[in-house]
Amino acid sequence: MAPWWARSLRARVTLIATAVAALVLIPVGIVGVVAARSMVTASVFGQTRDAAERVAFEMRGGALPTGAAIPVPIPSVDLIQVVGPEGRLMASSDAARNLPPLSDVRPTTKNRSVNTTTCLPTECVHVTAVRVSLFADSPVVYAGRSTPEVLSTRILEVVVLGEVALLITLAGWATWLVTGRALRPVATMRTELDAVHAGDLSHRVIEPPGDDEVAQLARSINGTLARLEHSAEQQRQFASDASHELRTPIAGLRAQLESAQLYPDDTDIEALVDSALRDTDRLEAIISDLLLLTRIGSRVDVVKEPVDLAGLVRRELAVRSDKLPVQTDLAEGVTVEGVRLQLARVLTNLLDNAQRHAEHTVRVEVGREPGPGAGTAVLAVENDGAEISMGDRERIFERFTRLDAARDRDSGGTGLGLAIARDVALAHRGQICVEDCAGGARFVLRLPAVGRQPR
Repeated sequence: MAPWWARSLRARVTLIATAVAALVLIPVGIVGVVAARSMVTASVFGQTRDAAERVAFEMRGGALPTGAAIPVPIPSVDLIQVVGPEGRLMASSDAARNLPPLSDVRPTTKNRSVNTTTCLPTECVHVTAVRVSLFADSPVVYAGRSTPEVLSTRILEVVVLGEVALLITLAGWATWLVTGRALRPVATMRTELDAVHAGDLSHRVIEPPGDDEVAQLARSINGTLARLEHSAEQQRQFASDASHELRTPIAGLRAQLESAQLYPDDTDIEALVDSALRDTDRLEAIISDLLLLTRIGSRVDVVKEPVDLAGLVRRELAVRSDKLPVQTDLAEGVTVEGVRLQLARVLTNLLDNAQRHAEHTVRVEVGREPGPGAGTAVLAVENDGAEISMGDRERIFERFTRLDAARDRDSGGTGLGLAIARDVALAHRGQICVEDCAGGARFVLRLPAVGRQPR
């Protein structure tokens, strides 16, 4: 089993934030301690050096008699001694009178001032030694003060460590709170998604306000649920429509067979067989179209090839025996990348639909529209029959959809031709739609063209 922190995003984020805070604050604390110690040390040695320089100046001017008590120029620097070349104590302040020499360090002529630390029997001190003159027998002034507590103990480190620990804890606590607030909508969405099941896809998650990543996730989830609901509804409707369409020829076939079984002497066998074959052909056509709908797009990328639309139209018209004449206006060199059999099926379905609804003529056009790359290939099939209203122009591409005005004239179709055409168009990264024309209906298939655009 994974540790608790590995099972919670909130815990992982908090641990990461705490670790980052520690990696940042600990070095900052160390640098702060070092800098504070350096500043305090520099301040202390500045005071001792200043005091030693003043005493040395007074001795060079003769203002400080030998053997007299040395006045303290800086109150905090109360330990002052003047030591001769043989180590003889020549003068001292009152506080240093009974102390041993503060240091045995003697500055040189090149370096007249030296800072050092030393520990006396009673305390540790910071001392500055200053040479009075450049002569070899020059006395040395030692000025010192007790080492500040901040330097002699670890109190500074303890304070800084406590502050760093407190800041790291506050950073982790703040991250825990902020992460919890940020992930609260995610937990809510998870609970709401757990309530979604296949029987009811109408449920949606609550979308938090704003446009951050969580709000975008909620919108994506709702969009996915909407598509799933629409797809499930389409599947239910498709199953219902398919059952209805299959039941009709099966019921007719069964009625004929039962009638022949009950009244064998009155049955015309030849008429019965012809009628049964017609119903069987319709069943076979519906099943074939259903199988084609399930296969469209499954192997498009594998079997694509260049297809010349004008040549495709000519070959299709050459093998058809239509009751109405077909006029053509075919631009040469309009080529698409696709599955030849599926594109031929689209053309066949559009021509069959046009022949069923046309009054006098059917017209087929092939052209190219300018655009990015090679432009857009256009295949249009137009008939002079009844116009399609704006409200029905999208609905007719749904499976098993027939318009009421043409239901009797469309009885020969399976109700899947235009649905197949739309799915093939989508599988080839194109689209099919109904457009306005002078009279009748015009179906237009647009696909990405390949090759060069004519100038």
